[in-house]
This record gives sequence, structure tokens and C-alpha cells, in this order.
Amino acid sequence: MLKNILKNLAGWYFSSKTLPYWCVLMIDCVIIMFSGILGMYVDFGGSYLAGHFWSCSLGLLITLIPMLVFFKLFHTYSGIIRYSSFVDLQRVAIANVCGILTAYLLGIILSIIPWFAANVCFPQFIGAFVLFCSATLLMWFERVLVKRIFDTFNIDAAIPVAIYGTKAGGISIAKSLNSIREKKYNLKLFISDGKEMKNTYLMGKKVYLNGEGIGAKLLDAGVKVLLVSPLKAEKFRSNERMVDEIIGAGIKIMMMTGGEEWDGKSPLSHDQLHEVDIEDLLPRDKIEVDMDAIGSLLKGRRILITGAAGSIGSEIVRQVATFGPAEMILIDQAETPMHDVRLMMARQYSEIKNETIVTSITNQGHMEKIFQQHKPEYVFHAAAYKHVPMMEDNPAIAVQNNIYGTRVIADLAVKYGAKKFVMISTDKAVNPTNVMGCSKRICEIYCQSLNQAIQSGNVKGETQFVTTRFGNVLGSNGSVIPIFKEQIRNGGPVTVTHPDIIRYFMLIPEACRLVLEAGTMGKGGEIFVFDMGKPVRIVDLAKRMILLSGAKDIQIKFTGLRDGEKLYEEVLNDKEGTVPTVHPKIMVAKVREYDYEVACKNELRLLEASYSFDDMDIVRIMKEIVPEYKSKCSKYEVLDN
Repeated sequence: MLKNILKNLAGWYFSSKTLPYWCVLMIDCVIIMFSGILGMYVDFGGSYLAGHFWSCSLGLLITLIPMLVFFKLFHTYSGIIRYSSFVDLQRVAIANVCGILTAYLLGIILSIIPWFAANVCFPQFIGAFVLFCSATLLMWFERVLVKRIFDTFNIDAAIPVAIYGTKAGGISIAKSLNSIREKKYNLKLFISDGKEMKNTYLMGKKVYLNGEGIGAKLLDAGVKVLLVSPLKAEKFRSNERMVDEIIGAGIKIMMMTGGEEWDGKSPLSHDQLHEVDIEDLLPRDKIEVDMDAIGSLLKGRRILITGAAGSIGSEIVRQVATFGPAEMILIDQAETPMHDVRLMMARQYSEIKNETIVTSITNQGHMEKIFQQHKPEYVFHAAAYKHVPMMEDNPAIAVQNNIYGTRVIADLAVKYGAKKFVMISTDKAVNPTNVMGCSKRICEIYCQSLNQAIQSGNVKGETQFVTTRFGNVLGSNGSVIPIFKEQIRNGGPVTVTHPDIIRYFMLIPEACRLVLEAGTMGKGGEIFVFDMGKPVRIVDLAKRMILLSGAKDIQIKFTGLRDGEKLYEEVLNDKEGTVPTVHPKIMVAKVREYDYEVACKNELRLLEASYSFDDMDIVRIMKEIVPEYKSKCSKYEVLDN
């Protein structure tokens, strides 16, 4: 019965969003009258109070007048009660002190007047003190009760959530949920990995231990969203069982995304968490780099970046720009993306002198003019055609752009005195099975042999050549994830080439930070290999994306390996090993070395063959240069027999 009455009152209250100020004032007045009667009972006793009820009531009404004045002055009833805070309760107490003290002094003064002395009874000192204590406590209770009723009966409009993490991050998020004015989320429980948290409560909410069946437990508790503490993000990603259970239960996941970090000290709000995309859930370790060392190397320098409009190149542009180089020369042949880079530089780094140049790295005359005019000190070479099926069909273009273009930039870097040349390679260059991978391996060979020729004195120059290898980057133009997203939006099917195909993944910002770190530590001639973490089965990735989208009845279709595609990528071939560096995520590959003159002759021979556009002849020469190149699912397999 009482519960139904409360529900009806709550429904009326919440439908109007705020309790009218006159209701608050009326309740406060009733509390003052009740507390005044209690004070007079203490002062005079029950018999006197019963015999002089009207004179006592008149005295309380007069006492109420200064109280109302101070209620108005301190705004005790004009605020929204359901958002009451400690400051609001403090104002109530101060208003009561001032009002009752004024009323007590007023009672003393009026008692001198005969009519008031004969007809009005005012609270005495003890009674006034009881009045203050009782009224203040009851008015506090009133506000806390209304706030609690709102929190209890307004949960239908709030989303029930759980927080993964019971340390500083989780507690900070929970506090932010309690402090917001509009209750968007209703905290139901915490999840912890620590056994010491078993059967405990935190901030009044039960703590569940993480384990098998956690998804079902959250569903039973009515949880719709899981908020992941930044301090638990890495562990959450690596716990594939938990991730799959949460996604399978249809529970949304919110966490810091896109490489965002929390310093562990500043206040953390739930607003800093975002609904995750599949990229945010792929397991990866946190990557630390020495940004100070990179900054000291690049600050005040002239930097040239090829492929500056691509997914990797544009991120290198952004990261390099933060170090305050003297000048940035940005090159790409894609006009529209290059225009976007120009606008980005003007908007975010207007203080940095930069040139955005639309041209091809194969245009030797134009490249010569650019190097002659700007004399870059550091070159980051990210320009390349990289789509495997496209290059499989166009090996001549792979040779002319990837191989010859790299040689043009490398030779000019030496001629015009660049200090360092950092080439972006790929794990597909290892034991290549396709034209694109082989073209990048030949680029590696040329850069490494040129570096060796400089060190031995056979080529005059001072440029140090450094190569970096890594696999797929999340969000890049060649990533499978955008394709899957589009297929899911269109209702499927999601196409996967093979049920056993696996790939390594890394965030673009992380990959580029490692590129800059490798460029800093490289002394010339190294091929740096990045630890890409744990490989991901593409079919599992597709399944998780389908679940995450909430779409139903989307099928996965296996289409067979594409031309030149292999089941897994490698970072080393069978005859290579690695040497560790000071960075745990960066290793140096011990690769066989090639003579510079032989490398030059091979490149010249290959370039001449490319102008014939005879696919078989071009690929045959590539296989002679790189004996470990064995074609897969390709018309060029006949050349391996």
C-alpha cells in the first residue's frame, strides 16, 4: 500500500521533473512548526503546551517570519532538491541558525510589550536550540529522502551499467555517475579480478569476481552496458573469453578508445569512455616510446615524407609536426587526400613551414628539384602501392612505383646529404608470396646495400638507411575491417578468404611511434622488426564484428585465398634471426647482405623489363633476385616449377 503511494507520488514528481518550490517551502514550514512545538514541549512541558496551545502556535507563527526571510536569502527552497549536495545542506543549516537566532531575539523584544507578554508564548533558549537541531535534521532528511526516491524510482530512464575495475579508475567512473545532474546511467555492480574482493561491496554495490559465465551474471543483474576502467583496458582486451561473453550477451562495451590514455591522477568521467569499435577490442600490449629522444632528433630539422596522404604517411606527418620541425616537405600523388593534409596542417600546425606537393616519386626530375631546393635532413619513405591483388595484376607498376620510386628517393637523399632515410616496409616482404611483398623486399635490399656501400666508402655520402617492417594497421586504407563494416551494414554476407587465415594488427599511431623510435635508434643498415603481438584469426574477427553490430542472421562466406595471399604473415624468413634492442617491441632482423653493384644491376634490369609490361617476364626476374619468393594462389606459380 505504502509502496504504491510512493510510486504514484514519484511518478507525479518525475513527470514534472522538479518538485515545485512552493511544495518545498510548505514542507519546510511544517517542519519548523513541528520542531517549534517539540522545543516548547522541552521548555514548558506537555500540560502547559496543551493549556496554552494557541498562544504557543501564535509565537511559532511569529518565529516563522524571520525563518522565511533567511530561507529566501539563502535559497534553501529554490534549488532542485534531487540534485542537493553538501553545499545545499550547509545553506539550510546556516539559514536555520540565522532565522532562529533572530526569532529568539525578536521574542525577547516583543515580550516587553504587555499584549505580547500576555497573549504570545515564544520558545526559550533551550527550546530554540531544540528547534534548530530538529528542524535542521528533518530538513536534511527531507532533501536526502527526495534525492533517494528520485534515484530509486527513476531508474527506468537510466541505463543499468557495470564497471570493470575496483581501483582508482573504476571508483572515479562510479563517482562521476553519481555526480551528474541528469541520471543517464544506473550503477548496478562492479567486476573485479582480485579474489580478495569476493563477497564484498564497493560504494554500496556488490562486487562480482570475473570468471566463466560473467556475461550471464550481468544479464541476470539487468546490465546493459559495461564501463571498462582505463587501468583494466589492456587486461580486458587480452581476455578473449570475457570479451566474447560480454559481446555474446548483447551488452555494450564502453572504454577509452583510439590510443587514449588516463594518467591515473586527474578526475575521470564516464564521458571519456566511448562505445567500442572492433579495433578497440583486439588484444595488444601498451607500447611506450621515448618521445623526448625523438623530439630532440627532429626538432628544428627539415623533414621530407613521401606517401604523406596515406594512412601511415599522414599519421607520421601529424606525429612529426608535434616536435616542431623547421620545415616539412610532404609528397603524394593523390590530390584530394593531399588537399586534406594541407588543410590539417593549416588548421593544427600553422606555425610550421610546410610544402604539400602533388607528384610521383618516380618523377626523377621533379624529385631532384625538390631535394635541391629543400635539402631535407630526414626522409620518411612511406609511398608505395600496397594492395596485394592490384599489384599481382600490375607487376610492371609495382616495379616502377615501389622499386624504382624508392631508388629515386634513396639516391637523392644521399646526393643532397640527408642524415637519415627511414623506409616503411611490410611483413609481406618476408618469404614473399606476391608481387607487392617481393617489390618491398627488393626495396629493402637496395637500401641496405646502399648503406653498406656508404659505410665501406664505395659510395660517397653520409646518409644512414633504416628499414622498418610491420604488419596490418587498424584503420589503414588496406585494412579488412572497413570492408567487413560495409558488408555488415548491407546485411551480409561477410566474406573471408579462408577459415584459417590469420593476421597481426596494430594501431596506426602505435605503428608510427615505433617507426619514429626505430628511426631514432638506427645507425644505418638495420631492418627493424616490430613485435606485432598476438595474431588474430580473421574469421573470429568477422564473428566478433557481427555480434558487436547487433545484426542478426548475417552469414560468413569463405571465398578462397586471393591471388598472392598466404594464410599467415611472417616478420622473418627461415634463415633470419633477430637481435634485441633497448626497446622491447623493436628487434633487428639479421638478414643476408647484397652487394651494392649487383643490387643496382638487378634494379636496372627489372626496370627495363617493366616497360615491356610482360607480367611473366617481370615476375621471373623478381624471383631470380629474391629466391625465397614463391607465389601462392597465383598465375605466377608456374614460374616456381
